[in-house]
Amino acid sequence: MSAVLEDVVGKTFDYIIAGGGTAGLTLAARLSEDPARTVLVLEAGGENIDDPMILRPGCYGIHFGNDKYAWTHFTKPQEHIDERKVLWTRGKGLGGSSAINFFSWMKPPAEDINDFERLGNPGWNWERYNHALNKLEGFVCPSDESLAEGQLKAGLWQLGTEGILKITFPPKFNRIEALVQEALFKNDIPPAPNSLGGDPKGYFLTPNTHDPSTYTRSYATTAFYLPNKDRPNLTVLVNAHVTQVITEPTDSQDMKASGVEFLYEGKQRSVHATREVVLCAGALRSPQILELSGIGDPKILEKINVPVRVNLPGVGTNVQDHLMIGTSWELKDDPLLETMDILVDPAAVAEHIELHKTRQGLFTQGLVGYTFCSLDMISSKADEIFKSTKEAVMKKIASESFTSSQKEQYRMQLDRMKYRRPSIEFITFPGLARRTQGLSLTPGKKYFTLNVSNFHAFSRGTIHCTSNDPLQDPEFDPRYFEDDVDLQVLVEALHFARKLVATEPLKNIIAADIIPGPSVAEGNNEQMRDFVKKTFFSPWHTCSSCSMLPREKGGVVDPYLKVYGTTNLRVVDLSIIPIHIATHTQATVYAIAEIAAEIITGTEA
Repeated sequence: MSAVLEDVVGKTFDYIIAGGGTAGLTLAARLSEDPARTVLVLEAGGENIDDPMILRPGCYGIHFGNDKYAWTHFTKPQEHIDERKVLWTRGKGLGGSSAINFFSWMKPPAEDINDFERLGNPGWNWERYNHALNKLEGFVCPSDESLAEGQLKAGLWQLGTEGILKITFPPKFNRIEALVQEALFKNDIPPAPNSLGGDPKGYFLTPNTHDPSTYTRSYATTAFYLPNKDRPNLTVLVNAHVTQVITEPTDSQDMKASGVEFLYEGKQRSVHATREVVLCAGALRSPQILELSGIGDPKILEKINVPVRVNLPGVGTNVQDHLMIGTSWELKDDPLLETMDILVDPAAVAEHIELHKTRQGLFTQGLVGYTFCSLDMISSKADEIFKSTKEAVMKKIASESFTSSQKEQYRMQLDRMKYRRPSIEFITFPGLARRTQGLSLTPGKKYFTLNVSNFHAFSRGTIHCTSNDPLQDPEFDPRYFEDDVDLQVLVEALHFARKLVATEPLKNIIAADIIPGPSVAEGNNEQMRDFVKKTFFSPWHTCSSCSMLPREKGGVVDPYLKVYGTTNLRVVDLSIIPIHIATHTQATVYAIAEIAAEIITGTEA
C-alpha cells in the first residue's frame, strides 16, 4: 500500500514532508491534488491501516504505552513538582496523534486565534482559521431525536458539511451528561453561546471525529491518505525516521533545503527536493530536526557538535502545554447509569464489539461533554489571584532577562485573565479514567470522572537536543508550575469540581469520593496543592517550540510558515502557534495544514 525504499532513495521530489501525522497527511493530500507536483511523505512509524484498535471508538487510552501505536516520552525531572517526570505520549504511525486521540472536535475562542495576529502574524485570525476548517469539515448533523435528547441547537454550529473529514455526534448521549449540565446551571454556569463558532464559554456537547456510516474513527489516514494513496504523484514511505534537513548556501545569506536524511532499517538514507522541505513532525520533534540540521541557537548546537547553518535562537523555546488533573467518584448502584467501567470484563468487551457492528453499545460512544470557564465563574478568589499574578508578572517584565516576546506574551496572558476569557475546562467522562494513580476498578462498581484543565498556563519551557544522536530524545523541559498562578488555577478548579458534584442532581448519584478522596480535605489548601502537583498530567497539547513570531522576538517561522534564514524550508504543525489556545488541539492542527496548503499553492482566499 505504501512505498518501498527503492521508490524513494536517490530520487527527487518537488516536496518532501517529514512526518505522516495529522498535518503531514493533510498537507500531502492538498499538494498532490495537482498531478504536476510530486510529493513524498516520510513517516517514522508504521501504517496501522484498518486496525480496529484505532478505528473503534471507546478504546480510550489503550494505545498509550504500546510501541505499535505511540511514542513514549518523558520530560526531564520538574523542579516545581518534586522532580517528577511527566509522560508525553504521541501518535506513532500514519495519522499521528489523530489515530490515538479522544476524538473531540473543538475550536478555541475566536480571540485566542486573533492573538496570533496581534503577536505579529498578519492574516492569522479567526476568520481565516474557521474558513480553513470549514473546507475540510464533513459534519453530519444528528437526527432530530438525537438533537432533542442532547438539547442541541443545530443552527449554532459553524461547521462545514462538504469536507472529507467526517464529524458527527455519537448515536446516543450518556445520561450523566444531562445531570452534569443541570448541576452546572445551578452553579451559574450557562450554556455556551456558540461553542464551535468562536464563543465556547459555558457548557456544551461537542461532536467527534466519527464516521456516522460506521461509527469508526475519522482521522488523517481515512480522510486524506487512503482516498488518495493511488495518486502516481504521491509517495508515502513508513518506518522512515527523518534525522535532518540537507541544506546548501545560496547567493543570498539564506540556506536552501535540498533534501533530507532519514533512517531506514538502521541505515542512513537521503532523498532530494526541488521545491520545498516541510517539517510536520510535531512540537516535540520538529525543533529536534532543525537543531540536528544546524538551525538553532549556536550555544545549543556547539554542545552537540553540530555546525551552525542558521543562527536562530528561538528554536525549541517558548514551549507551552495544557495542564490537567483527574477527579473521580464512585456512583450509587443505578441500572440507568451506563459507564465505560464494564469494559474491564472480557465478556462485556466481546458483547459490545458485536453491538458496535450494528452501531450500538459503548464502543460507539465519544467524549462530548465539556465546560469552558473563566476563573471568575468558578472562584471567589479570581480578583485576588489576578492582582497577585499581575504583580509577579510586572516584576518579571521589568527583568532584563525577559525578552520582548516574553513581555508581550505575558501582558497578553494578563489581558486574557482581566477580560475573563475561558481558561479552565471540565470534561465529563462516564467511568474511572485515572487508573495510573494506583487505583483499580472494583468489579461491578461504576464511576464518574471530571477531568479539569488549565488552558492558559503562564509557564514557558524548552525542547533542546542534548546529543546529535537522532534516536535520542531531546530534553523536554516544560517548567511546569514555574509560575505559581498555574497551580493556583488548578486548585480553584478542583474546589469547584467538588462543589459541582455536591450539587443536585449529581449529588444524588454519588456514593463516594475516590480521587482525590477524603485524605485531601476540602478546607486544606496545602493538601490540595500537593495533590495537584503529585497527580497532574499533560493532555499532550504541547506547542510553540517553533513559534510563528517576528525573528527579532524569538520567532522560528514567519507568517508564511517559512523558517527564518532559509528559502524553502517550512514547519507545519502545532509547534508554530505562538501562544496557547483554550481548546483541544486536533482541529487546530488540521487548520494549520489547510492554511499551509493555501500558502504553498498560492490559493489563499
